[in-house]
Amino acid sequence: MSSALEELQKDLEEVKVLLEKATRKRVRDALTAEKSKIEIEMKNKMQQKSQRKAELTENEKPAAVVAPITTGYTVKISNYGWDQSDKFVKIYITLPGVHQVPAESVQVNFTERSFDLLVKNLNGKSYSMIVNNLLKPISVEGSSKKVKTDTVLILCRKKAENTRWDYLTQVEKECKEKEKPSYDTETDPSEGLMNVLKKIYEDGDDDMKRTINKAWVESREKQAKGDTDF
Repeated sequence: MSSALEELQKDLEEVKVLLEKATRKRVRDALTAEKSKIEIEMKNKMQQKSQRKAELTENEKPAAVVAPITTGYTVKISNYGWDQSDKFVKIYITLPGVHQVPAESVQVNFTERSFDLLVKNLNGKSYSMIVNNLLKPISVEGSSKKVKTDTVLILCRKKAENTRWDYLTQVEKECKEKEKPSYDTETDPSEGLMNVLKKIYEDGDDDMKRTINKAWVESREKQAKGDTDF
């Protein structure tokens, strides 16, 4: 279908042909007036077309780049609680407002001996927690997360059910065992005291050893006399 501008162009060409053939002044004046009218109309059409083209070009320009919503810095989660059932080890992380963020913003990845949690864009920050070297293996497929009011609950499915975890991680176990005293407090108290004195004696300098030896001798002498008051 021809455009209006093309139709006007054809009209103009035909008027020009008629002008060349016309001999009567009245006819020539009428054709000249019509020619001017068509030329003006064509000029207006061309201006409108140029204007529309300019507007389309403007609209096709890329929109202003909008800066993505930043999530600020990432906060390492260090406070949590945990307990267990026969089948699961449960880790509780308190994060106010976490139940209001989109579900896809709370991500947990599991391996057989670890898990990591990432909460994105919660009150302008991200929160992460990585726990490696779990005390015992877990089932990746059977583990999951739940988001509750102000809380993320991580459920680690025990590979060996009905087994008790005394610690959450192997590192925690090793640290706690190092903190335990080297003597057995469940044995006879006198044996416990002997072990303590023995350790102090072994670790002490010469003065400390002399002091312990002196106290030991005096204690034995008093016991021999039946005087046990100190």
